[in-house]
Order: sequence, then structure tokens, then C-alpha cells
Amino acid sequence: MDSGHAAEMTSNLRNLAGRHALPSLIAFLFLSAIYLYAFPQANVFFAGVVLCHVLAGIIASIYLAVLLFRLWRESSWSSRVGWILLAGSAVIGLALIKLGTSRSEFSWLYLHILLALVGAGILFADWAGRRGWLEPGIAKSALRYAVCLVVLAGVAAGAWYSRNVRWQNSARIQNPADSPETMDQEGDGPKGDFFPSSAQVYGHQKIPSKFFMESDSCKRCHADIYKQWQSSAHHFSSFNNQWYRKSIEYMQDRIGTRPSKWCGGCHDPAVLYSGLMDTPIKEIVHRPESQAGLGCMMCHSIAKVKSTMGQGDFYLEYPKLHELAASKNPVVRSLHDFLVKLNPEPHRRVFLKPFMRNQTPEFCASCHKVHLDVPVNHYRWIRGFNEYDNWQASGVSGQGARSFYYPPHSQQCADCHMPLTQSSDFGNMNGFVHSHRFPGANTAVPTAIDDADQLQLTEKFLKSGILSVDIFALSPESMQAKAIATPQSDIQTTFAVGEEAESKIAAATTEASPISAPLNRVQPVLRRGDTVRVDVVVRTKKIGHFFPGGTVDAYDTWLELKATDDKKQTIFWSGKVEDNGKGPVEKGAHFYRSLQIDGHGNPINKRNAWSTRSVVYVRLIPPGAADTVHYRMHIPESAGSKITLHARLCYRKFSWWNTQFAFAGVPDSSKPASEVAPSYDDNQYVFRGSLKGVSSKEEKIPDVPVVALAESEVTLNVAPHNAPALQPKADLQAEDWQRWNDYGIGLLLQGDLKSAESAFQRVTEINPKNPDGWVNIGRAAVQEGDMDRARAVLQKALALSPDLARAHYFYARVLRSDGNYDGAAAELQKVIAQYPRDRVALNDLGRIYFLQRKYSDGVKVLNTVLEIDPEDLQAHYNLMLCYNGLGDQKQAHDHQLRYLRFKADESSQTITGPYRQLHPEDNNERQAIHEHVSVPLPVLSQRKLSGTTSGDTSRPTKHLGTAVTARSVERSSSVTAAKVSKSKGAVN
Repeated sequence: MDSGHAAEMTSNLRNLAGRHALPSLIAFLFLSAIYLYAFPQANVFFAGVVLCHVLAGIIASIYLAVLLFRLWRESSWSSRVGWILLAGSAVIGLALIKLGTSRSEFSWLYLHILLALVGAGILFADWAGRRGWLEPGIAKSALRYAVCLVVLAGVAAGAWYSRNVRWQNSARIQNPADSPETMDQEGDGPKGDFFPSSAQVYGHQKIPSKFFMESDSCKRCHADIYKQWQSSAHHFSSFNNQWYRKSIEYMQDRIGTRPSKWCGGCHDPAVLYSGLMDTPIKEIVHRPESQAGLGCMMCHSIAKVKSTMGQGDFYLEYPKLHELAASKNPVVRSLHDFLVKLNPEPHRRVFLKPFMRNQTPEFCASCHKVHLDVPVNHYRWIRGFNEYDNWQASGVSGQGARSFYYPPHSQQCADCHMPLTQSSDFGNMNGFVHSHRFPGANTAVPTAIDDADQLQLTEKFLKSGILSVDIFALSPESMQAKAIATPQSDIQTTFAVGEEAESKIAAATTEASPISAPLNRVQPVLRRGDTVRVDVVVRTKKIGHFFPGGTVDAYDTWLELKATDDKKQTIFWSGKVEDNGKGPVEKGAHFYRSLQIDGHGNPINKRNAWSTRSVVYVRLIPPGAADTVHYRMHIPESAGSKITLHARLCYRKFSWWNTQFAFAGVPDSSKPASEVAPSYDDNQYVFRGSLKGVSSKEEKIPDVPVVALAESEVTLNVAPHNAPALQPKADLQAEDWQRWNDYGIGLLLQGDLKSAESAFQRVTEINPKNPDGWVNIGRAAVQEGDMDRARAVLQKALALSPDLARAHYFYARVLRSDGNYDGAAAELQKVIAQYPRDRVALNDLGRIYFLQRKYSDGVKVLNTVLEIDPEDLQAHYNLMLCYNGLGDQKQAHDHQLRYLRFKADESSQTITGPYRQLHPEDNNERQAIHEHVSVPLPVLSQRKLSGTTSGDTSRPTKHLGTAVTARSVERSSSVTAAKVSKSKGAVN
């Protein structure tokens, strides 16, 4: 046998082997592809199947390349189509081994799958036909091909369902049927390693610290995101943040290490979940674990969020293959990266659960909503900060029916705080990723670490039109109506109550105050020697939660109004900052904050929320709402011919006092040591502590900048005192309707109902076809109890807009007051049809069913409320009543316990009396309707020396907001208030 003949036989044998092996390879590829597509999993077996699929694909491609010409000659026309489709799929598959299958390559991946699926279906149909299945005739052949392709389409649909629908449905955030009865039932309970945080780890195991400290392993594929995160507040959530560090050191010194785990569940993953938080943080503060912050693995290893009750209410999962990604062995690391690039779906499923995209607000709520209870504060349940509930109840979420304003489309957390930014990182979508700088309001940390880019980004975000300031109205002192106001009597939260609950303010005025507005249009002339009231409106525009948000006891947020004349004299200044803008804010300013006090009346100013025993006042602005601020300004005889009013909404994170305390605060050693307990701290503090080792770039107290979030300016002419008196005047322009509306909203929310109605009446005069004006008049009339007036204007609103949900809601309130429960229920059902998750509408409907003795219907509706918020106070109260009506004493008792848990400790308000007597500025701020006056100024001092001018004889000579300059010591205690209370009368 010659060599040529031998070579031919060898070639024939190889071809024969290839022709037998190729179908087997195609069958394996088909089955493995179904498994890989339908059941992606992050385990070794799945990774092995991926590698086998790739290897089999390469071998099959080689065989196909060798045999394609012969197969083409020997096959039918239909089989030729099938082989060509498989060849095309093979070429794309080989390219994908190099390119990977990230989102940017999805079109190629699905083309690869489609060509392979159709090609394999045609070849299988041809193979089945050759074996006699539906062989004779064109019709049967066509049916055979159709059946095969339909079966394959069904398999593909099933695989798609398993990959997408089942996965999406299996990873949803859903509230439990009821809230825990006590904090001991949250998380793992008192015996758990992480309690009182609600966080849990699957398997009740601890997680090695290094897992949370290896964010650099993510950098290989997500370099842009890693760089963004490096500057973010999340990165500086732990003891690399001096403000947080000091709060935990102080907390552990006072009440021990265990309660501080309440904070650690969201702030300190590398410390808490490894078990290190049982050690006082002062002993380990400079260890890498304590400086890690919130790394990538913290948020992205959350496998399940148990509820929207916050408090770290989630399960963490330690991924089995994580150590491959973080391995220092270059071969292991490269193999991991190759597999992730080749098939990123298992990686995506471990680190990007569906709820992170589809239920972003609920996911964020797991840490951005908190409460305190006995294991933390040795007292009772208190609501802490809460970004979720007021977003959910607002127009911004698209779930609230009663908002004053609605954005063009609903928005969630990531729309503002994770905006799209250009990136070529793996996982980008059309060249964009969500920014992991998390732009927000933290100007303190980038200042302390000297991160100019992050500070600039934060200031730009804060100044991006999220709020507005409008110097809107002016009225003479002699024309001011006297307000009769009742302040809040049952403050049940350290945060605020907004659109998720009915207003607790009951206030009224005898008549509306006549005003001149808008000031920039009517240009009223001021008279020297007169005293006028200036009204400034602050409006939230692009904010989905209360303003300010976050830990609102910790910031300086205030409205400044300054008046200067053309002689460069400052004639009025409220909201002045000492030390040339670097010191504390004057005490008489209009603040936006929660002012809390401890059991001895000391202000909660050390981030010691666990000592809170009462709330002096909470002033925050709901989303899409406004606040109207009143200033009493005297025009001195020495004023020039023009006065410019300049208003600034100012923000500083953190407050001046807290920054001084965080970096250098120590008890004053020159004073006797005062009594300290979990509920109070009577020490005096000085800011002379050592700065050595502070968590900052430099060992100094940083000058945290004051950011002007919004500004407004108006210049008015000034006339002699014998000029004609100021007369009210309104200029109604179509483009100003929202300004009038905002002014009225601010008055309405503080209880100045007659003035609010007058402002809303202007809206209807500007455009009688605008239903907003009529609805808001009705809203004020309902709160005032004038149901006849409310009925008339709400009917007008509904005639203009029959489907307007908020009009139906307030009309239901009118019908309910009439005793027309059927009519009220029908109106509320119209509201709920449009807004099925509006808790106030649902609560009202449940209450009406109770009044009608339709207890079962009431239970059904009220349980819907608890599906949205298991801690809803009103729902628990009404469920208690409904179950009592049904005779179900066990369920009634269960809801009674929860109602009593979440209900305010009304008696705690007695603590505020002595404090308010010692702090008249804060007592003034507590009042629903109040005014602010100027700090002492040279021009005003001259006026006092020359005698009190006409029109201002009743004005006190001492300004409540006078502050000591260059303050270096601050007294934390108000313990002497008890003595004061014995000699002074009650304070409202």
C-alpha cells in the first residue's frame, strides 16, 4: 500500500469519526446551553459546565469547518440551511469567547443562540424525516419542520421564563403580615451576634472582615465605579469618618458596646459581621477593618430584604466563589475573570438582585429608615430618620394621592442619588453606569479628607434647583391679623410627619392678613420709622423626601434674611453666622431640623439619639410643599433711599457644635464631674481635646462650608416717614400662580388657614379653570371645619377635573363629616383606584367601614395598609377596634400592643417646658406661627439711643437671638431649668 493511499484512508477515518462525533457534540451543546441559560448559578458545577460548553464548542467548530464542504455536497437543501446556520452560530460563539457576553454583547449572544436553535431544529427535523417520521409528501415534511421548531420555541420560552420571570419573582421585597411586638423579635433577637441591628447572615455565621475590605477586586472590571465609590460617603461610613467615630466612641463609653451594633449593621460591616464590634472601638479604631467603610460587598451581598421597616432588616450571604475573585494567585484570578466575562449572569445574580433595580427605594430603606427601642435607648420605641415613608406617600413616588405637586413622572432614590454617568466599565448600559459617588448632602467628609472633586460635586448637586426661595410678600405691622395657634401636643417622632399622616397642627387666624405681593412686581415703597412683616417662601422642588433629609438633628439648616441699604448699612439680619461665617448660627434663626432633648433637658447634639426623651420641635418641608417664614423688620430713620432684601437657604453638614465636639470635645475638667446616665448627660464640654489621630487628612478641626442651596433678592425704594402709608397690593400674573400657591401651602401647613385660603383664592383668580386653587381652598376649609365652604369649592374642582384624586379625597372628608359614610367610602374608592398604595386614603376607608360596623371589610382594607407599612400607627389602632367589633380578642390584643408600641409618649412633652423657658428662641420656633427679628446691629443700636420710633413701641428691646461671639465653650446641660420652672409661668 503506497503512502498516498494510506493518507486517504486516514483522512476518511477522521472524517467518519468527525461525522459521528459532531452530532454528539451538537447534542451536548444544545443540552448544556439550556442549562446555562435557564439555571445560572454561582457554583463550581456551573462553572465546569461553562468550560465544557466552550471546549465542546471549539471542537465542534473545528469539525464543522473540516466537514462543511462534504456535508454541503451530501445534504438536502434543508440540511444545508441548518449547517449554514450552525456555522454562523459557531463563528459568533468563537468571537464571544474573546469578547465575553456582557450587556454590550447581548445582541450577539442572542443571535448566537437563535442561529444555533433554528439550525439544530432544522437538522433534527431532517434527521427524523430520514428515519420515517412524517416523511412522505411536502405537507408532512413542512409539518415535521414546523413541529420541531415549535417544540424548540417552547423550550426556549421555558428557559426564558426560568431565567427571567422566576428569578424576578423570587427576589422581591415583601413586608411580613405584621410588625414585631418588641425589638427582641427583630433580627436574630437578643441572643444574636449582631443584635440590636436587624441584620442577619444566612447560616447564622460570621463573615470574615476581609470580605468587606476587598473592593479593589471589583476594580478589575468596574474601574470607573470603584473610583466613584472611593470618594463617596458610603466609603466613609465607618470609623474613617470622625463625626461617626466620635458618636460611637461616646455611645460605647455611656451605654456599652452591644447597643452600638444598632449602628454597625449599616455602618461597620467589616467590624460587626466578623465579631470585632464586641471590642470597644477605641481599642481597634485604627485597624484596617475599622477604616474600611461600606465597601462593594456590603450592599451587593444583601441576598434578601425582609421588609421596609429598615434598621438593617436584611439577610447577607457570603458568596461561595468570592475567594476566587479576591485570590492573590494570578492564575486563579484570571480564570475567575475569564468565567465572569464569558458568562456574567451568575456573578450578576450574586451581586445585583432584582430588587436592587426594581425596588430601589425599598432596598435603600433597609438602612435609610430606622427606629430605636429599649435595647438601644433603655426607654421605648422612637422613630429615627426615615427617608422611605414620606417618599412613598408623596407625589414623587406616584403613590400618594394628596400631594400639592407631582413631577412629570414618578422618581425613586437612584434617579437623584445615582444618576447615569458615562463609563466603559463591564456591565454598562449603552455606555452609562449609575454613579457610585452617591451625590447627596454630605459636605463634611470631603472637606475633612480634602477631596475637592467630591465636595464640588456635592455642592453642585445641592445647588441644582432642588429648592427655591422667594421673598414674596410684605405687610405693615398695623395690618397684621393676630394668630391663634395651637402647637403640636403629641410629637410622636424625632423625624417628622408629612403626607403619610394627617396634620397634627390646629391653628386659625381671625382674618387674612392683607399683603403686597409678589414683591418683585408690586415694588411697595417702605417708610422710614415703620415696622413691616416680610414673608419668604421656601419650596421643595426636586426632592423626594423631607427637606432636609437624613439625621436632621445633626445639621445646621436655616433661612437667612439680610437687608442692606444703598449706604451699605445692614439694617436687618436674621440667620447670621458668627466668626465671619465659620462659627455657630445665631439662635433666633429659622431652622429646619429636629430639636430633641434628653431626660434632663439637655439638647441632643452629640449624635446621641439613644438619649432622646422628648422633642421640642420638628420643622421639615415635605416633598413638593412649601414653608412660609415671617420676619419683623424695622426701617430705621437713618436708612438710605433703597433697601435690598437678600434671602439664602443655608446648609452646613454637620452643625458647628457637633463638628467641634466630634474633633475636640471633652468634658470640662475645671468643673465638677456631672451625673451621666443612658438618658442624660449633664456635663459641660469644651473643645480642647487632642487632635492626634483624628480620622481626617489633617489633625485640625475642619471648617465645614456653608452652602447656599437657593437665593432670592428684591430691592425696594424707601420714603420718608411722612409719605403715604403702605397699602396692600397684589399683581396677578399667569406665570406667578405657583408662587401664590406656594405661599398658601406654607401658610396652610403652619395652620394660618384664613391667610392660606386668601392666597389660594388668588390662584383661582389668575386661572379659574385651574383645579389646584379650588382644591387647596377646600383643603384649608376642611381643616378649619368649614364644610359648606369646602363642599362648594371641591365641587368646582371636580367639575373641572372629574378624576382628580386629591379632590375626591377631601370631598370624602366633607361627606364623612355629614355622616354620609356610603358617599365618603365611594369617594375614597375612587382615590384608591388611582392610588392603591395611599395609606391615608386606605386608613380613612378602613375607619369608615368601622363606623359602619362593616368590620370584616375594614380589616381587609387596613391589612392592605400594613402590607405597605407594618408600623402604621393608625392602621393598628383601627384594626384593634375592628377586631373588637368582630369579637376576635386575640387579634385585637395583638394590634393594641403594636399601637401602644408605636404611639407617642405624650407625657414626655412636659420635659420641654423648663427647656423652653431657658431657650426662648427655641420656644418661639416651636410655635406653629411665629416671627423672627434681627440680631443686634449698629444701625439698630443707634435707633435705641435716639429713642423708640413711632409704630414700634411694643417691640422688645432685647433680641432673643443674641449670641456670644467667639464661643469656645458650650454648655450641654439645662438641669437648672427645674429651678426656673418654679418661678415662671407655663410656656406654650
